[in-house]
Amino acid sequence: MSDLFHLELTDRQRELLVRGLRFVRSSRMLEIRDTPDKIAEERKDELSEIRQLVEMLDQKSGRATPVNS
Repeated sequence: MSDLFHLELTDRQRELLVRGLRFVRSSRMLEIRDTPDKIAEERKDELSEIRQLVEMLDQKSGRATPVNS
């Protein structure tokens, strides 16, 4: 994520985006876990990226919503 993209969101848009990210995170966490290490590592990286996005969105709004890993 080296390129920055600036986007202005309303509180409602931000909340919808965070809710969607949480859904994606939950879906990714619930996938079958009998996978090779490479796929498990990719899942870990994706979950980390999602967590960072949610934290950035919460930081921009001045809210501090805990994100479970």
